[in-house]
Amino acid sequence: MKRTSSSSKQNRRRFMKAQLAFGLGALSTAGKLSSDDDSMSDPPVLSQAALSKQYQTCLGGPFPKATPLLPQLRETIRKDGYRIESLTYETEPNNRVPALLLIPDSATASRPAPGIAVWHQHNGEYHLGKSEPAGLAGNPMHHTAVALVREGYVVLCPDALCFEERQDPTGKLKKGDFERFEFLREVVRGRSMAWKNVLEMRRAVDYLAGRPEVIASQLGCYGHSMGSTHAWLVGPLEPRLKCIVGNCCLPSYAAIEHEHLLHCFPNFVPGWHPFGDTPDIAALIAPRALHLNFGEQDSGSPIDFVRKSLPRIEAAYKKAGAAGNFTSFIEAGQGHVLTETMWKHVKETFARHLKFT
Repeated sequence: MKRTSSSSKQNRRRFMKAQLAFGLGALSTAGKLSSDDDSMSDPPVLSQAALSKQYQTCLGGPFPKATPLLPQLRETIRKDGYRIESLTYETEPNNRVPALLLIPDSATASRPAPGIAVWHQHNGEYHLGKSEPAGLAGNPMHHTAVALVREGYVVLCPDALCFEERQDPTGKLKKGDFERFEFLREVVRGRSMAWKNVLEMRRAVDYLAGRPEVIASQLGCYGHSMGSTHAWLVGPLEPRLKCIVGNCCLPSYAAIEHEHLLHCFPNFVPGWHPFGDTPDIAALIAPRALHLNFGEQDSGSPIDFVRKSLPRIEAAYKKAGAAGNFTSFIEAGQGHVLTETMWKHVKETFARHLKFT
């Protein structure tokens, strides 16, 4: 995978500076982060089941009962060795999500393959969503769904709310303004944007698991940057995901406060601070497989705080009797990128936990 361009770095810096200016104050109504301690305090000693229940509550409460997906195929694009189906499905009544499904020629109803959902990045590029990992637009570094379909996986790439086809339908609010609007709309309903994102990712898994070309017991997900955040947010509440992989994003709240970072809205789970930090959310994925990549120079996930975070996740996996199911990799001299070495770890993790023989 190629290193990121200077324009991509500038985009990311711009959106991180502007993103939360109007949003963080709203979170204080649901659960204010402590400002007098920049280290990760020890969370209360609760069972994993109790912490998972509290996590669901902090996100915004129970998800609604699943309704029919009512998928609609819009177009099929033929590629060398695979096809892309452009489609939509309903996550809630009257709320359709556009997605791209990449299916290798080798996967059929009689010979199904493992399935992987790819959550796209943020980078302040609201015109991009599903099309970037699907290889139809954006930075070739992040054409990851194409790389995975060529490994034999069926890969689903949905648009996250506010991106690509899911920008403001009225045209009144542009880019980050619409994301701020949607974030605050969830806040006044007693929820978070993370709640909305997790709900939609669970419905994406519903769709992927229901495809005849997919082995429903062999599902995983991958994401870079905001996509990595999405991966560890959904992991604890979606047991069908057997293997979760994130690249370059596990900013602890301790790091965010210490460094005064402005991260995208899905990173913030109201009221979670008394129960732990972001690594304690990721730890709820245990005992299922989790791999996290980091760049040593990534300012979005300050490495000193990452190194403090990883032992907390390792301890949870050891307690669950699955120490070997959590792995991590920190690449020296690299920032917020997906390098060839990082991608090698992604491929090896999926091959170890999902690949059929």
